Amino acid sequence: MTQASAVDSRVIGAGPVSTGGASLHPLFAVGAVLLGSLLSSVDSRLFSLGLPDLRGGLSLSFDQGAWLSTAGTASQIFIAPAVAWLSTVLGLRRVLGIPALVYAAISVMIPLLRDYNALLTAHIVHGLLLGTFVPATLLIIFRNLPMKWWLPAIAIYAIRVGFTLNAGVSLTGFYIEHLGWEWIYWQDAIIAPLLALFVYLGTPREPINTFVLHEADWGGMLLFGSGVAMIYAGLDQGNRLDWFGSGIIVALIGGGAALVVGFFINETIVRRPWAHAEVLFSRNIGFALLVVLLYSMTSLSNSSLVPNFLSSVAQLKPVQFGWVFLLCGTAPMILLLPLSIYLIRRYDVKLVLIVGLAAFAAAALLGTMLTSAWSPSDFAPMLLLQSLGHSFTLLPIIIIALSNSDPTRATAFAAYIQVMRLGGAEISVALMTTWLRMREQVHSNLLGLHVAAGDADVSRLLGKLNALFAPHGEDLAVARSVGTLASMVQKQANTLAYIDGFWLTFWFAIAGLVCVSLIGRAPIGPFSPR
Repeated sequence: MTQASAVDSRVIGAGPVSTGGASLHPLFAVGAVLLGSLLSSVDSRLFSLGLPDLRGGLSLSFDQGAWLSTAGTASQIFIAPAVAWLSTVLGLRRVLGIPALVYAAISVMIPLLRDYNALLTAHIVHGLLLGTFVPATLLIIFRNLPMKWWLPAIAIYAIRVGFTLNAGVSLTGFYIEHLGWEWIYWQDAIIAPLLALFVYLGTPREPINTFVLHEADWGGMLLFGSGVAMIYAGLDQGNRLDWFGSGIIVALIGGGAALVVGFFINETIVRRPWAHAEVLFSRNIGFALLVVLLYSMTSLSNSSLVPNFLSSVAQLKPVQFGWVFLLCGTAPMILLLPLSIYLIRRYDVKLVLIVGLAAFAAAALLGTMLTSAWSPSDFAPMLLLQSLGHSFTLLPIIIIALSNSDPTRATAFAAYIQVMRLGGAEISVALMTTWLRMREQVHSNLLGLHVAAGDADVSRLLGKLNALFAPHGEDLAVARSVGTLASMVQKQANTLAYIDGFWLTFWFAIAGLVCVSLIGRAPIGPFSPR
């Protein structure tokens, strides 16, 4: 493999060799990549969308449901950075195959639990196992597949994000309305064993690398995993607990930051660092990781803003608007993904990435035209652009990162990729949630200045509402009229806040384009265009 420079060769080439034996059945290996990457993304998406129904089904309070979500994702973040190293040392069958079977068993058990402590513990274990799937399936590509299979296999790995963001809306609505919320978990009893079978058939049996195991940087892995998991928990609970007004948030974010600092110190003094920190100072990889973060932020227009608007402002259930995500967000990716692979093979990958980020910017601009009267079909053009953005963004970012590194020694930068993938998404959600809350308060205040008692327009509207509610009694009619007017003001304030949210995602896309312009040409390698 070709390294980016002499310095990057020393840093990025550090760590154990991540190549293994060639797969005798590469189609099963590709199937394992598909199932493993999709399972992780689908489960996370279904849980987030179905959480209100899960709270009802499991008899949980709002706070209990929030901590259940945090615990499940924090445990994913804790284990994910170390999975590439574990796969290299222990072999993929041990790291991916066996956990998949245990994961299936726990998924069957969770809907049957009613004790909250047992439920919380089960979700932590559930998250730990789920956190192994995506990093381990990425290692299948480099360890066991011929080089000519790398690009299409990575494309399958990459497209899972956009695919599940859009298809998850319809799937959640279908489960809740027709089969029951339990199937958000029970689907894994079918998929996870199939994943284990594909791993067994598609990857060779490998001995444990005892030399690397004895030289393990356990301290670094524990410091980094614990630190980023604590920071994530603080970010996830920040809006609910009033950020730094809460001692819990201060302890989580402050303690997590201290552990991450300790990790970087540890990596400079240990004899065999697990994830050398200097990888972040490789120019092209550093900017590629930054683009991953900005991609997570600009794609919030698809993953968060559109479905949340339809749920909270339009008051629709997922089953009522999931069809537009399926038709305009998911289906186009079936055609766009092969096109993306074709263009990457023949042209500069940066051009493909520019098209993807520009599509997200255009979608965000469409979102700034939002009104409170928009229905699901009004979002169709935006979803089509976002589908193009997903297909043309994440795959090129991964290819740029790999083109500037040695993919046969993927453990050196895999830790940071996983943190940017999971942590970046949570930073984005926390930022957007805070932004929407603050902007809604601002707009409510500004709109309230124009809704004064005694104003002619206000009095006229209240008179019409009083007449509408008059059959319910005079006192009740007045109360309901004032409440209806207040809800109308709040609806408009929320709509204006979502418009501000779309503007924010637009500027994230522009920042991503600026970062792409600063990425230099990659050395000649397996991903170079023909």
